Amino acid sequence: MTPAFELWVYLSSTPLLWLTVTLIVWIVADRIALASGRHPAVNPVLIAIIVLGAVLILTGTSFATYFQGAQFVHFLLGPAIVAIAVPLYRNFDKVKENLLPMAAALIAGSVTAAVSALGIAALFGVPDPVLASLAPKSVTAGVAMGIAERFGGEAALTAVLVVTTGLVGAIIVTPLMNALGLRDYAARGFAAGLAAHGIGTARAFVVDEVAGTFAGIAMALNAVVTALILPLILYWFLA
Repeated sequence: MTPAFELWVYLSSTPLLWLTVTLIVWIVADRIALASGRHPAVNPVLIAIIVLGAVLILTGTSFATYFQGAQFVHFLLGPAIVAIAVPLYRNFDKVKENLLPMAAALIAGSVTAAVSALGIAALFGVPDPVLASLAPKSVTAGVAMGIAERFGGEAALTAVLVVTTGLVGAIIVTPLMNALGLRDYAARGFAAGLAAHGIGTARAFVVDEVAGTFAGIAMALNAVVTALILPLILYWFLA
């Protein structure tokens, strides 16, 4: 073996390599998004997924090997979610003023997100395990995968659908809200967090702090409400 190949074999087995690759890819993806003026279509998460996926395929690296390093970034998801409390505290008065419309939007959005997806999929004869995997697509991945598994769905498929939903939501939310003439950042953010969970929330924070705050609230509350109502909706569809 050549020295370069021997070095690659050694590095590829260490968690530090994939942590470093993940951080470098994310920094480059974020710089590309910044250079585009944070255009909605130039989403750094999407860019990073494509690049990292290509690197893993080209190097023949399994996800398990990659995750040994990426798990350190994964761990930071918890503190990142907790950090949403900071802008929530700053905008607490605005949150109190909107409790009633938020509650109405939360229930309507949670039910619509599940029923619309299930209804369209059922019309095309999608099998029950896929329906169970599809139903929680608008909820953060940890909750969504648990719901899907409980009803016979595939957790891996649910994870893919959750990420896809978040990416689509993050890309279309700004032009869609502009087209609808919706200027209230609280409403825009709440819609983004409700429909597109964490990725939509990240996009909302890029646009405006108030939007990000309400997106974070919607993301958290939607996980709770969906966990409560989705079993009833799924039971009705699957029965």
